[in-house]
Amino acid sequence: MPRERLDEPGLGLTGTTWTRVSPKLVWTELVSTVLVGAVVTAGCVIIGVVSGGFTGTAGTVWTLIGIAVAIVTLVTAVLTPRRVRAIGYALRDDDLILRRGLMWQRFTAVPYGRMQLVDVNRGPLDRVLGMSELKFVTAAASTNVRIPGIPFADADELRDRLVELAESRRAGL
Repeated sequence: MPRERLDEPGLGLTGTTWTRVSPKLVWTELVSTVLVGAVVTAGCVIIGVVSGGFTGTAGTVWTLIGIAVAIVTLVTAVLTPRRVRAIGYALRDDDLILRRGLMWQRFTAVPYGRMQLVDVNRGPLDRVLGMSELKFVTAAASTNVRIPGIPFADADELRDRLVELAESRRAGL
């Protein structure tokens, strides 16, 4: 599902054909966000109650921290569908570009010749929803490039295509 809407003026990406990740990724992200938020909120509230509830200072602080975590979890859950729609990738002549982020947009270009490994991961929830995650290992030690929410068949096809491009670019070095 290529889209042009992911283009950002002034970055030299106009005319790039972007591919968005699967909309099913929203469910994976929501489940993760809500589970972690609920556990941390419950933990803080339990600590607050055990510490004296609202009668003691420590109990009040822990309960307020729990409420703050619940609010942050709610806001994150509400923004998750839009955040997932902002994730996209594009294959260009010499590199793969990954775009993510709403307020702080991040564009990462991975040159094909620098790719050393393309790894396909499928977690339990991803398998149920028919999705995969591609992770890239490059010559740079700090690289943490991953594309979540790619359908099974597309992930295998994309991995094979990227490995082919990486091998041809490395051979030309």
